Amino acid sequence: MGPGVITGAADDDPSGIATYSLAGAQFGTSLLWTALLTWPMMAAVQMMCARIGMVTGAGLASALRKKFPKSVVGVAIIALLLANTLNVGADLAGMADAAEMVSGLKSHYFVVLFAILISWATVRLRYEQISKILKWLALCLFAYVIAAIHLNPNWMATAKAAFVPNLPPSKDAWQMLVAIFGTTISPYLFFWQASLEVEHEKSEGKATIAQRRGATDNEIIDRKLDVGLGTFFSNFVMFFIILTTAITLYAHGITKLEMSRQVAEALRPLAGNFAYWLYTLGLLGVGFLAIPTLTGSAAYAFAELFNWRHGLDEKPKRAKSFYGVIALSTLIAVVLDFSGINPVKALYWTAVVNGLLAPVLLSGILVVASDSKLMQGQPSSRLGRIVVLAVTIAMFIAAIAMFVL
Repeated sequence: MGPGVITGAADDDPSGIATYSLAGAQFGTSLLWTALLTWPMMAAVQMMCARIGMVTGAGLASALRKKFPKSVVGVAIIALLLANTLNVGADLAGMADAAEMVSGLKSHYFVVLFAILISWATVRLRYEQISKILKWLALCLFAYVIAAIHLNPNWMATAKAAFVPNLPPSKDAWQMLVAIFGTTISPYLFFWQASLEVEHEKSEGKATIAQRRGATDNEIIDRKLDVGLGTFFSNFVMFFIILTTAITLYAHGITKLEMSRQVAEALRPLAGNFAYWLYTLGLLGVGFLAIPTLTGSAAYAFAELFNWRHGLDEKPKRAKSFYGVIALSTLIAVVLDFSGINPVKALYWTAVVNGLLAPVLLSGILVVASDSKLMQGQPSSRLGRIVVLAVTIAMFIAAIAMFVL
């Protein structure tokens, strides 16, 4: 288990949980098929980003800068930072709501506490330490699988909904589809995956770009298994979150949810204390897993664009700008929480923004991954490029349909 498992698990952040919960609450099991469809799509995209990091020896922003004007890449990265910061703010709010339900203390205290704790860990701990912590936190996601099985759904009807796709019948349904795409195939994961590959190689003693360039066939195969497992795990959990809320909230007409805690509170009388506690504690765990990914991915992107010294093993004094982006993003997120943003709506609309930004970035990633010279004679496979091209087209179509219908 390596960068692929961490990245896959981080995809099920509070934004993802909120989006999948709303999908189940508003549309029942009619969108369960998206969990199966998006697994190979997400796996192909993340493997392409992983390969870029492995064979170029540098992160995604660095590779994009070699193919496109710096100003164009800069606009995309600014959009990434804005979306990530809003996401962090909503994630902190969702975690704080969950902590308030558990402890009875005001959620604002927990927003500050969690922000300080996560920032301290990101700055002070080394990559190997952070990596191990994130892998263990991934186990929190099994809470949603256990909750769904505990409810004993109609498995025949569930299988039909999973394997027989239904096209969205309305603008709201298309909007939800874009949000699902955006939170499953998220731009911040593209940058995080490639950068983690670099960090992984640095931890093995490959300090320079020249030492990190290229990858053996065994390393590529290992990473494919790693990414495949991580993305399967992510979508496996997604499936059960949609199923849990579909057979409880949707079945009882509870579709309008304003805060993350309302999802858990609505589950309590319908599914019992067991499902309530699993949902609540799972939300806390995945927040700790996802927030370093969100702030870190933007920091890596800016550092690679402007050639700043960067890396989770770098001392703060030697990488002030890199850690400054992490601190700034977290600080703005805390301020947003005290301004009274609606966590569920913020999480949902962040997913929609990501759904619009992702196909644009994927177009650039395809260009990079197809360049044999830039990829050190190891470009992505033809099948991989075909799948990612199909993903890009599908996300463009979904985005256009959302506005046209």
